Amino acid sequence: MTTFSVPTWIAIDLASLTWFPSLNGKYVSQRKRAGVRKCLPRLKKRKFLNRSRALNKTDANVYVYNARNFFRGIVMTRLGTALRPAATRVMLLGSGELGKEVAIECQRLGVEVIAVDRYADAPAMHVAHRSYVINMLDGDALRTLITQEKPDFVVPEIEAIATDTLIALEQEGQRVVPCAKAAKLTMNREGIRRLAAEELALPTSGYRFAGDKAAFLQAVDEIGYPCIIKPVMSSSGKGQSFIRDSSTLDKAWEYAQQGGRAGAGRVIIEGVVKFDFEITLLTVSAVDGVHFCDPIGHRQEDGDYRESWQPQQMSDLALVRAQEIARKVVLALGGYGLFGVELFVCGDEVIFSEVSPRPHDTGMVTLISQDLSEFALHVRAFLGLPVGGIRQYGPAASAVILPQLTSQNVTFDNVEGAMGAGLQVRLFGKPEIDGTRRLGVALATGENVDEAVARAKTAAANVKVAG
Repeated sequence: MTTFSVPTWIAIDLASLTWFPSLNGKYVSQRKRAGVRKCLPRLKKRKFLNRSRALNKTDANVYVYNARNFFRGIVMTRLGTALRPAATRVMLLGSGELGKEVAIECQRLGVEVIAVDRYADAPAMHVAHRSYVINMLDGDALRTLITQEKPDFVVPEIEAIATDTLIALEQEGQRVVPCAKAAKLTMNREGIRRLAAEELALPTSGYRFAGDKAAFLQAVDEIGYPCIIKPVMSSSGKGQSFIRDSSTLDKAWEYAQQGGRAGAGRVIIEGVVKFDFEITLLTVSAVDGVHFCDPIGHRQEDGDYRESWQPQQMSDLALVRAQEIARKVVLALGGYGLFGVELFVCGDEVIFSEVSPRPHDTGMVTLISQDLSEFALHVRAFLGLPVGGIRQYGPAASAVILPQLTSQNVTFDNVEGAMGAGLQVRLFGKPEIDGTRRLGVALATGENVDEAVARAKTAAANVKVAG
């Protein structure tokens, strides 16, 4: 349980913690949060100014002091010890390679980790205190498990979760990272695209949504060729097609219906954007403000990333615009944590693409490129700890280890070929493979980005996967 020690003269203003409940169980939006000057009469009326006291996150009726005062020692975050009665508990919903790194960062702070996924022996389960296998789209099963374990933080690491259940639990006082609203909106592309384009008026590609084949054909006709079709709920390129002409429409529709995380359903049809490169801007919303990592460039193939690098060179104006877009999206979603904001860049122009309210696969390069990886930043932020600053060491890159085979007994040979000065490798420990699956990543530094990418690709290719 995180507590706030509040001196008698402090007015509290909870910045972007939109999940923070009030006494009556309702939530405070950013537009309605109390400012410091406006808070004083309310604090006196509620007798919060009579003496110092601790405010639990579940009973505060005033909503965090100005976060920039953090370093003056006003707020103290208390962490318990794992497997003890006062443990701070984190439940990961999704236990893949990204969740594994989050679990490791939690372990470094003595946090108790509960890993959940749809299959046994998922990567994060290897480094968790306990693990469970459930269908996370089953709201009843999800509620039962959360009620049983009583985690301090529920941390979604994938999209395929019963988000309506998370919203209901949050309203009952459960903390969801960054907040249940963010998990629900970003669970499918429709929610986040409508927020970005229609509510925040951010520049995006042209788009239409379709729920059946007739609407799909009409949408393609309106958007024109070439265009891209994606399930509104999918990841890692599953179900995505690039359509150049009408000859592939039927195939693209069927592929999208097969690739959705929740089965057949709605799709988004997007116009093709002319861009010089695509970036991921890792953005952290924390108790001491909004922070940005250096932009990460990446190469996609079949909708999934193959290499990423940092920093991606771009104009000062484009960087400012990218940060403005990312800040707007992150604050609109609310909550504390790390967000992976995907953007297209063409010269000085920046176009919003997507956002994930969690660490991003392209951000695995930060395991070697920064003093605080994206995973460490995520954990610091949602625990209510300050980020302070982010140090980027220099040109670095990641390249995936992506074999194609079928096995439940995978082995890796020549791992030493991915190690050396400025070289590291991560093997995820996935229990099986059937087809093409990302099983690891090589990390490299270099004198420049091109050299770092070349070294990472060579290192990844040196690892031989068999089974």
